[in-house]
Amino acid sequence: MILTLVTRTLFTYIFVLVSLRIMGKREIGKLSVFDLVVSIMIAEISAVSLQDLRLPMWHGALVIALLVLLQLGVAFLSLHSRKIHDLIEGRPTVLIANGQLNDSEMKRTRYNMSDLLLQLREKNISSVADVEFAILETSGKLSVFPKAGQRPLTADDIGVVTKPTVLATSLIVDGTIDYDKLSAVNKSPQWLHDQLIAQGYDDVKDVFYAGWDGQSLHVDRIDYKSKVKKEDPTL
Repeated sequence: MILTLVTRTLFTYIFVLVSLRIMGKREIGKLSVFDLVVSIMIAEISAVSLQDLRLPMWHGALVIALLVLLQLGVAFLSLHSRKIHDLIEGRPTVLIANGQLNDSEMKRTRYNMSDLLLQLREKNISSVADVEFAILETSGKLSVFPKAGQRPLTADDIGVVTKPTVLATSLIVDGTIDYDKLSAVNKSPQWLHDQLIAQGYDDVKDVFYAGWDGQSLHVDRIDYKSKVKKEDPTL
């Protein structure tokens, strides 16, 4: 009995994990109604499959597989047909335009004034008049664009030349060198060793993280404080 339950749990977990990966990467808050329905149904079917041991494992797996195929089919059709996309995903709704409320759209989407003002305050906007556009996205998120006079200054506004953002490459994580990434940035282990020595690290095991941004190596030391506390309760 216990072995059967463990086997079914592992099988269901792996199968659902693979199914969700096949469905694609989307944030929970950005799921469409259709995606949400499919996710809820998968969760319910998985729960029934684990609770009712009389059902064969393939029964739940087959239903989940059909749901995944249905989701992929709808996603494919939505990609190639604007009408189907709008039917499934819906369309964004403009709630504020040029500082004026679109009350008819607010009523249609059942979006009340309290919710609108709350989300504006969360974006540090105190007045509707300061908003150029506020758009209710299909995910339920409110995108807000302040008027030009209310936006913070940017480097372009004051003519400052900035360097492009560079994602650092993790060369060491938790005391372990990633030789593949080291090779990808055209650096040798000896170069990395010399860099660590220059920053006061004799042993790579003392390094929690080291990232290379193309110009410099940022290094963080492993914090042994918690280990010290366990050994000496007076600290």
